[in-house]
Amino acid sequence: MSHLLLVESWVGAMSTLLPRAIHEEGHRFSFATRDLQHYLRSAPGPGPHPLLGADNVLTCETNEPDVLLPHLERLQSVLGFDGVATSCDYYLPAAAKIAQRLGLPGPAPEAVERACAKDQTRRALRDAGVPGPAFALSESLRGLEEAAVAMGFPLVLKPVDLCAGMFVRRVDDVEQLRAAFAELRGFPVNARGQQRSPVVLLEELLTGAEVSVETVTSGGRTTVVGVTDKSVAGAPWFVETGHMFPAALDDDTRDRVTSTAVAAIEALGLDQTVCHTEIKLTADGPRIVEVNPRPAGNRITELIRRVTGIDLAGVCAQLALGEEPDLTPVDTGAASAAISFLLPPRTGSIAEIRGADALRDPAVAEWQLKPSGHRAGAATSNNNYLGHVMVTSDRPGSARPHAELLISGLDVHYAEDAA
Repeated sequence: MSHLLLVESWVGAMSTLLPRAIHEEGHRFSFATRDLQHYLRSAPGPGPHPLLGADNVLTCETNEPDVLLPHLERLQSVLGFDGVATSCDYYLPAAAKIAQRLGLPGPAPEAVERACAKDQTRRALRDAGVPGPAFALSESLRGLEEAAVAMGFPLVLKPVDLCAGMFVRRVDDVEQLRAAFAELRGFPVNARGQQRSPVVLLEELLTGAEVSVETVTSGGRTTVVGVTDKSVAGAPWFVETGHMFPAALDDDTRDRVTSTAVAAIEALGLDQTVCHTEIKLTADGPRIVEVNPRPAGNRITELIRRVTGIDLAGVCAQLALGEEPDLTPVDTGAASAAISFLLPPRTGSIAEIRGADALRDPAVAEWQLKPSGHRAGAATSNNNYLGHVMVTSDRPGSARPHAELLISGLDVHYAEDAA
């Protein structure tokens, strides 16, 4: 039985899936966090939070590597960690640095840093000739305005260091650019208390269907587990409304998409990682949106597990421990699996979400809805879903429409409307 150190976590799906996978692999873990209440406030269900299944909960300053690394080095002689992992993008570079400091398996910290910082990613992929959008970088509004004039609208404004689509926005003119820049400037510290980079990314708007390529890189060799399709809505925002695995692609498109993803992983120098690489299928071919050096979020790993039997959360733990994962698919009886998300029609206090009776469908693998009293945020990122429905099917490509139909049958009622 090996001992894994988890350094922080997302509070969503992976806060449940990664602890479960570690235990199912026959291992144990300790959990390091600067704020345990952050997780307890967002417990995924009744009963103890899965992260409390840790052998040890270590309270330490995870935002300051100069403090964290020597602290964990001292604990290593007592607790004996065999690997280091995290599911939270904001702590991926720190986890890689800890593994390196403790002499444990893991990706090169500089490669993880390149993948997590969107400005570094863009430069590295451009230099390697991996296709992506035209882009510009600036810390100032004036610099962005000058770049926008040179590039031409419409464009996409992005922070270089946030996740879940936060503050990613289409801009069609200078006024929208100024408004988006001002809104981003009003968020100088992320949700984990980390100071944000002042650099802003301005990109060519890529049009076409969006997919993600799920891969495992070990010993310098990348294995493609599959391709997921993605639905996006909420213009001018980019909010993911659902996913299906595997994506319904012809062989030529699948080959071009997967080879582009593998080229991006190689260009960034990533190894010993599960990667989730997002790609737009444009008229000019696949173009990289971003490369995430961790398992996919939004329960995509569960879609993959239900179709192939491959648990990428478990694979993440195996790689962190220096183990070679078995990526052989098995027959699960499912040819496709899909998840569809319920977006809030507007902000406000939820009175009830009606229509849940229809979710007692034999094809439904799981579903979850926010309870009465939940305060709905704006549908401007992936952080404010009101629920989801996951379905499986024994027919290729048929899970997505079923999931979307079930979500469309839900009716959100607000407390203000009943008053």
